[in-house]
Amino acid sequence: MSERQSRRPVGQVKEVTSLANPLVKDIKALALKKFRDQQNAFMAEGLKLVIDALDLGWEVRTLVFAKAGRGNPAVEKVAARTVAAGGTVLEVSEKVLSAITRRDNPQMVVGVFTQQFRALKDIRPKDGEVWVALDRVRDPGNLGTVIRTVDAVGASGVILVGETTDPFAVETVRATMGSIFAVPVARATQDQFLAWRQDFAGLVAGTHLKGAVDYRSVDFLGRPVLLVMGNEQQGLTEALAASCDRLLRIPQAGRADSLNLAVATGVMLYEIRRGALSLEDRAS
Repeated sequence: MSERQSRRPVGQVKEVTSLANPLVKDIKALALKKFRDQQNAFMAEGLKLVIDALDLGWEVRTLVFAKAGRGNPAVEKVAARTVAAGGTVLEVSEKVLSAITRRDNPQMVVGVFTQQFRALKDIRPKDGEVWVALDRVRDPGNLGTVIRTVDAVGASGVILVGETTDPFAVETVRATMGSIFAVPVARATQDQFLAWRQDFAGLVAGTHLKGAVDYRSVDFLGRPVLLVMGNEQQGLTEALAASCDRLLRIPQAGRADSLNLAVATGVMLYEIRRGALSLEDRAS
């Protein structure tokens, strides 16, 4: 047991009822990116999400639970795991929990975790792996839904390119429904990404309004795939579009000329996954 852990006896819980408490102020501040960056931390709401994060090895700093959770075996177990990991446990009033989460009916449990980013240089995809690169994604709901979809289809991770919304914003984390803890996320400037892409030994495919190739006609099998998706309003930059081996289109049958970013990414990922499943069926 480390010195840090030994200073926290198992079962230690601090009861907090005041919004002026310094610990509460620090947690509330995580609603703003400035303070998330300063603290290198973020919030996740819900008992299941906290359990998933602990199971996947994320560093928990603080566990906050409502008084109503006292005596709940699952909550007490998570509290004990937090203390054992060197974290702080706060039992708070409903008023404090609502202030922290900015919700009138907050979840019973909130966890504060250390942020994790995968270094771009360490991403070396193997055959069959799929990564998604998002160019200047701005909407937290879109980013969270993409991360959740990447998790659902068994893709490998997400690379954020350029100025993007924060993957650890409260809204993004909520939209991932816990997948933020299961999906590696990297970030890079456009120049850093383009330099890394030069050594990518696979298919780089992007969706584009000027794409001439129907997404259903591409063979994605037997190699790593990098799916590059553009900004919600502007699409891919010229440099990123030029870096793609294939520019693809998703045909539109109605009056709409494009799909929502998260929906389009889901369509592409499930098409790639369908090909992989077909290959598995042929091999079995």
